[in-house]
Amino acid sequence: MASKNTHSTPTGDAYDPEKPPHTEDLSPDDEPKIANDYPEGGTQAWLVAAGTAGVLFATLGYTNSFGVFQAYYMLHQLQHETSDRIAWIGSLQAFLIFATGCVGGPLFDRYGARVIRPAAALYVFAIMMTSLCSEYWQFMLAQGVLTGVADGLLMFPAMAATPQYFHKKRGAAMGVAIVGSSVGAIVFPIIMTKMLNESSLGFGWSVRIVAFIMVPVLVFCSIVIKARLPPRKTTFLLLSAFKEPVYNLLVIGNLFLMVGMFVPMFFLPAFAIEKGMNDSLAFYLVAMLNGASIPGRIVPGILADKFGRLNMLFGAGLSTSIIILCWSKLSGTAGIIIYTLAFGFCSGTIVSGGSVALSLVPKNQQEVGTYLGMGMAIAGVSALIGPPATGALLDRDHNIHNVAIFAGICCLGGTMLILWAKMFTEKGILGKV
Repeated sequence: MASKNTHSTPTGDAYDPEKPPHTEDLSPDDEPKIANDYPEGGTQAWLVAAGTAGVLFATLGYTNSFGVFQAYYMLHQLQHETSDRIAWIGSLQAFLIFATGCVGGPLFDRYGARVIRPAAALYVFAIMMTSLCSEYWQFMLAQGVLTGVADGLLMFPAMAATPQYFHKKRGAAMGVAIVGSSVGAIVFPIIMTKMLNESSLGFGWSVRIVAFIMVPVLVFCSIVIKARLPPRKTTFLLLSAFKEPVYNLLVIGNLFLMVGMFVPMFFLPAFAIEKGMNDSLAFYLVAMLNGASIPGRIVPGILADKFGRLNMLFGAGLSTSIIILCWSKLSGTAGIIIYTLAFGFCSGTIVSGGSVALSLVPKNQQEVGTYLGMGMAIAGVSALIGPPATGALLDRDHNIHNVAIFAGICCLGGTMLILWAKMFTEKGILGKV
């Protein structure tokens, strides 16, 4: 653990970065000093990372499980709807998660971690409302709109907290934190598959049980996540960020990377069922994918701190693009499972790597939440492009070939934009950035 840096606070006490003083005790002259005193570890820092992991377990982990809902709705409540209309539920949810970041991120910068508690209560309420749905419009409102909005208001403040405690180890810390989403996307598909297909609980109680599992996790997160820096008093949104070429390229690059990444997440289970895989095993593909993404987020995160955060994001995008382009050549249960594991590992770095990349742009760490929120809000448009477009392609062509080409080329385009962004950094395109 890095040695502690101390200086005097206005109260006369030595400043310990692991135990930051109350923000109201700080003067403007103290803020730059504290902002640069990253703990790089310690109990409070890792508790914040653990809290972020818990939030992402309950939010993004649940959202990344929509492949189970997609396949289940196609066979049950919404069997008379087309696959692209069903995909719009998950797409709208995913879009609103990221779009709401432009509110959730700045709220954290201005008011600290206390904004997490009401968002957590709203999120659990939204899932409970989903359990009562039976019509398409009800699923769209509860699971698509309300869950998506609450998710973003909860997720982005948590993600903005961890970078305040880490700089040199930020890639590793964010990788550990975002692993929470992978764990959630393993746990939720498995328990949902068990309850929906192998029990008499029914849809309503299956979804309510998922909400009850989230409650103690979110209570823990609301307690341990704390802002290290005093609130930012400037404008709510920081539109000056869009004057920086590297920021713009990273945002658009993330958008295209996520267009390609979302498609297999949504459609692998349905594709596997069409290829003859057992329904229950096909539902487990979502859990397998996210299980493989755990080392895909931790290992590259550690390597990114050594070899460059943008370098690792470029590598993740390139490998994911190649894998997606091979999708149409799959055959057999074993081949689909191996493909799922490979995709999960390589794509795991995209979400964590993209967040770390955006957090490196602001020079003032009190602006990280806003930069993250604005950037991911724009990148979230990917959820409105990828799954619905590919759902329409599937309904028209009834094969995965054009879907794989569309998703793979989008992901490859995002990868090239990340490479272009490196040209605007101090170390250049070949540097360790």
